[in-house]
Amino acid sequence: MSLFTPLIWFAIITPLLIIAHFTSKETNFKYILLFAGYFLLDCYARVLGYEYIKLDTIGLRGNWSGNYLSFIFALIFIFCHKKDVRKAIGFTAKFNKKTVLLGVLIFLGVLVFDFIFKLIVYPKGGEFDLQVFLFQATTPGLTEEIVFRGILLWILSKAFVPKKKIKGVAFGWGFIIVTFLFAMIHGVILTKNMDFMVDYVTIAYLTFVTSFSLGVLRKFSGNLILPTLAHNTVNLMNFFIRLL
Repeated sequence: MSLFTPLIWFAIITPLLIIAHFTSKETNFKYILLFAGYFLLDCYARVLGYEYIKLDTIGLRGNWSGNYLSFIFALIFIFCHKKDVRKAIGFTAKFNKKTVLLGVLIFLGVLVFDFIFKLIVYPKGGEFDLQVFLFQATTPGLTEEIVFRGILLWILSKAFVPKKKIKGVAFGWGFIIVTFLFAMIHGVILTKNMDFMVDYVTIAYLTFVTSFSLGVLRKFSGNLILPTLAHNTVNLMNFFIRLL
């Protein structure tokens, strides 16, 4: 992947940031700058961690190093803030008892649809790989949830004050932007050979299915515990479907 790719990702979501500014009651530009800075920091931690921290010498394949470098930066960011901010980010064991069940039910409903759809369209007949299994069972959910539906969602909620509440839980432009952003980084890439590749199906599907359901679960549960477990559940479901 080209090092220009994260800049392209940010450029793609810039129109959403502009729309959010003009349609929000209040905009805090300091947090928009923080969002841009942290998003790019995280992206380059993942990319450069993979490029320069080679773990294949100890038998590890995949981007373990980039993901855990991202996780370290996330923990540093979180523990540089006070307890109330950590709670707002979702770094807490407390649940929103009034809406957590609703979030779980919505996610499970989407998961059933997701399972049936992928059972039909995914290629089958793969071989079990223990390392891939362990990676999908732990790393993506741990790192991506704490960054996207934790830190970035919190930053954007400070940049654009949410106006809409559902069951007493605030939803706003931050939720929309993070939902799309998560899907977009999985579907847009500029290769090292400068080939620009866009997978519109992946972007649309992840936006309206996986990213949306995980975001709803995060908002209604009140923390990152269930979204992290749910994220890894989706990844393991994908893994096992390919083995059929």
